[in-house]
Amino acid sequence: MKQWALEVEQELTEHILPYWSRLQDKVHGGYYGAVDVSLHVHQDASKGGIAACRILWTFSAAYRVLGEAGYQEHADHAYHFLRDHMLDPHYGGLYWMVDAAGRPHDTRKHIYAQAFGVYALSEYYRATGTEEALRLACSLFELIEDKGYDAHLAAYKEEFNEAWLEQPNVLLSEHGLLADITMNTHIHVLEAYTNLYAASQEERVKQAIVRLLDQLHDRIYDHRTGFLGVFFDKAWQPLLDLRSFGHDIEASWLFDRAMKTIGAEKPEHVQMVIDIAYNIADHALQADGSLMNEQRGSHIDTTRIWWVQAEAMVGFYNAYERTKDPRFLTILEGLWSYTKRHLIDAREGGEWFWAADDQGQPTKQGISGPWKCPYHNGRFCLEIMERVAQS
Repeated sequence: MKQWALEVEQELTEHILPYWSRLQDKVHGGYYGAVDVSLHVHQDASKGGIAACRILWTFSAAYRVLGEAGYQEHADHAYHFLRDHMLDPHYGGLYWMVDAAGRPHDTRKHIYAQAFGVYALSEYYRATGTEEALRLACSLFELIEDKGYDAHLAAYKEEFNEAWLEQPNVLLSEHGLLADITMNTHIHVLEAYTNLYAASQEERVKQAIVRLLDQLHDRIYDHRTGFLGVFFDKAWQPLLDLRSFGHDIEASWLFDRAMKTIGAEKPEHVQMVIDIAYNIADHALQADGSLMNEQRGSHIDTTRIWWVQAEAMVGFYNAYERTKDPRFLTILEGLWSYTKRHLIDAREGGEWFWAADDQGQPTKQGISGPWKCPYHNGRFCLEIMERVAQS
């Protein structure tokens, strides 16, 4: 495992982070908003709020773990852009999108995006000790709890306009439906609150995490199938027979991290973490070692997406730590081998491809954009480095 961790560290420090370092916008702040599959940088592209948060998180975490001054410089740059351009000074919260110069472009607010603000700002505080960042993270937490949590539904709401009036959830719905409640928002609120608690030790944050763990176990996890539900109506009824394999394995380790961070492990929650890993291993792995994307009814999408492979490697390593089952190590070997062969872009100036098809050929989506950031693959590297070092 130590050799693998060294390979992973090399991928992070010699490939992923240098790519994103080159995208720093020294004129307008932040990082350029899009790079297409031909590696052309679109300097005039809008900059997404989620991407801005994820870039801040990545450089902050890299600095916290590795201590390289250059990573702090990038984290500082990303922080100043987020603070000065992505946060709405009037209504509060993070914009969905600003233009290339940092001016508000799409002023919708989404709880999912606010959660990533909490996640990024709390990580920047953990890395640098900047008190202002912790205050901003806590203010976003309060905003999510005030505007976003519906105690009657026992759920987090989704989409709002600029002034925080609730809107149909266009931004985080798929497959032609509008979901009132999504698994995706809930697991990333959990992720954000876990990091905020690690930074702040605030009891109110801990209690929100306890509530989220129960919601995920009792309402989102389908105990009959072993999969997480994806889209729900206001009665918590599933809207679609959809299995999102990458989200499930990602959720398993995020759930586990939350339990460990607050020091509250229920046996049934631990069992759910383990069961999800075995369920994904049984249903979603391909013969080439990769993990397929999702299944809707009888239709299976076998696209091998970059973030799915990255999260699967963390999730299955987490499962190995929990069970010591060598099967999970074999799965990891296959995933890493597939990723090196088909997803890591060996071209000079490249990063990871968005996805590969059944023949292992890269798809045509951009190399970076509003949803394609260093968070999934960068975090995979950092997680494995830290976990192996502690083992």
